[in-house]
Amino acid sequence: MRGIYLPRLADATASSMATYGIPLLVLGTTDSASLTGIAFVLTWAPRLCTFGLAGMAVDRYGPARVFRLAAATRALVVGCVAPALVMTDDDMALGLVMLLAACAGCLTQFSYIAAESVGAVASRDAGDAAHRVQSVLLGIDQTAALVGPAAGGFLLQWDGSSGMLAVLGGLSTLAAAIAPRMRQAPAQATAPAARGWRTGWSTLRALPALAWLVAGLAFSNLALGLLEAATPVIVVKHLGQSSASVGVIWSCAAAASLLAVAICRVMIDRWGLPRVGRCAALVTSVPCFLIAHADSYWAYLALIAVFMAGDSVLAVVLRTLRSRLIPVEVFGSTLSVTVLILLLPYPLAGLLMAVVGPAAIHTLITVCAVLQSLGLACALTYGIRSRTHRGKHRK
Repeated sequence: MRGIYLPRLADATASSMATYGIPLLVLGTTDSASLTGIAFVLTWAPRLCTFGLAGMAVDRYGPARVFRLAAATRALVVGCVAPALVMTDDDMALGLVMLLAACAGCLTQFSYIAAESVGAVASRDAGDAAHRVQSVLLGIDQTAALVGPAAGGFLLQWDGSSGMLAVLGGLSTLAAAIAPRMRQAPAQATAPAARGWRTGWSTLRALPALAWLVAGLAFSNLALGLLEAATPVIVVKHLGQSSASVGVIWSCAAAASLLAVAICRVMIDRWGLPRVGRCAALVTSVPCFLIAHADSYWAYLALIAVFMAGDSVLAVVLRTLRSRLIPVEVFGSTLSVTVLILLLPYPLAGLLMAVVGPAAIHTLITVCAVLQSLGLACALTYGIRSRTHRGKHRK
């Protein structure tokens, strides 16, 4: 708990608050859907630019050191931006918020890769119970997603930017102070520094089961990213709710995800990864089509919650296979490549939000739902099946 779970919880909560709170701050300041989409892009795009550096840093210096430095730097950035917002005009404040979004996204990539590497070590030690370890880790992430958006939304509603940034800085400081502890350096920490993103790409190409799953979930993340970027506009502009209501939606979705993750541990034990993965894909795809036609706040909230529940179970499937398939000595580099592919749809979704007018948001969601269904069908047909067949052949 002290060595792995608590540091991950503190860091994931800070990351969640930054991801959802900063676009809300921009929307509340500018009342602009386009600028909100740009803020969402700036939160995710730096993560794509630093994926190779993050993987190499974890492979060279070890996840604990990288995690501590990333969390401490984020706390420092927030501590500098928060007082500056009070002393500047609106235009300068908007620029500082956009800068904070970019810095938070970049540092989150480093801390995330480090935390995932620590979790992978725990999964390998668990053997056949790896899916249980991954469900606990994902449950921690979903708990952070439950607390982060709600806290950010309410703090912005009641106390403005100062309160949210103070909590964000405090969580980052706490994560740095209780950075993950490992009894010994992982194998990848002593690996040659020459390994980088090329090693990650070659490893991914050599693992077709993992490649199919990552590609399919990338399409699913495009739909998820669009929903995350569009929800503030849909809820505030179309459904006439407050910014705090946006945080309630994602908190309820996180609660549904926690319940799904808890149940999926038993389901995977009984029915195996392939059946549970296919069921989760169906639960994820159907609500995405219906969300485009939701005409009330409560219907929108319920559909988002079901969507996120299915998506969380799919994440357990991916993480379990990933921890089993990727060699330990190149885990950081290969993980960075998979994270790049899975994160690439998020800034793309923000760009689509910035380009497409509010009237076309529902049509765009429907198109992404079609792509998601096709991507998951291919992933679960070729990805899990090839992994299952290979496992039977080995037996």
